[in-house]
Amino acid sequence: MAEKIHPSSAGNRHAGVTTVAGNSNPTFPANKAQLYNSTRPVYRPQPRRSRRSCCCSCCLWITFTILVLIIVAAVAAGVFYVIYRPHRPSFSVSSLQVSQFNLTSSNQLTTRFNFTVTARNPNKKIAFYFNSVSVSVASYGVDVGDGSIPAFVMPKKNTTKLRAIVSTTGQTINNNSNLKLDLKNKKSLPLRIQLDTKVKVKIGSLKTKKMPIRVVCDGIKFTAPDGKTATTATTSGVKCKVDLRIKIWKWTI
Repeated sequence: MAEKIHPSSAGNRHAGVTTVAGNSNPTFPANKAQLYNSTRPVYRPQPRRSRRSCCCSCCLWITFTILVLIIVAAVAAGVFYVIYRPHRPSFSVSSLQVSQFNLTSSNQLTTRFNFTVTARNPNKKIAFYFNSVSVSVASYGVDVGDGSIPAFVMPKKNTTKLRAIVSTTGQTINNNSNLKLDLKNKKSLPLRIQLDTKVKVKIGSLKTKKMPIRVVCDGIKFTAPDGKTATTATTSGVKCKVDLRIKIWKWTI
């Protein structure tokens, strides 16, 4: 009985397989997943920015900003100085009389000083407003007198005389102190005057906040009075140091 032979191509087509001429390996049609993936771009991972580079960028920007602020502040300070020519007020001791400086046998000190301080404002466009002034007088580091000066104003290009009476009663002195030894030997004694207060600076309609100021006048020499006759201290060549800090960036109207 003769055997029927069916074409191989037809059988392969029904089975979903095609054979390329000259190639014994069958080729299969692409499925849906393969067709979809062929149209998608190939994914390539992007390089990540390191934290170190971010920190460097931030540091550069911060440094640049600080430099700009410094330059702006320097320019503003230069313009302010050129326009207003600010100067600190100056102080000097005009006169000082010692009417009482007695030490009892129990080392109790009683004193009384009468002095005048001259305050000058050299500025043409700046005025100073002072609170009440606390005055202390010392000799060899020992407090020998305390007092106060009322509040006052120093207008532009102004000179003001400040008068004060300071005294102490019952101040105990160390038995071996230099103050007692020089007083016993009737030698000249050193004196130091210190003024503490707060000041407000005014330029036009602008005012700063109140700032502490300290004036120290050192190098005064005096002798204790004998009896009721007051003695005059030596104030020539006495220098008064002014410690004033003006903060320009804290203006108030």
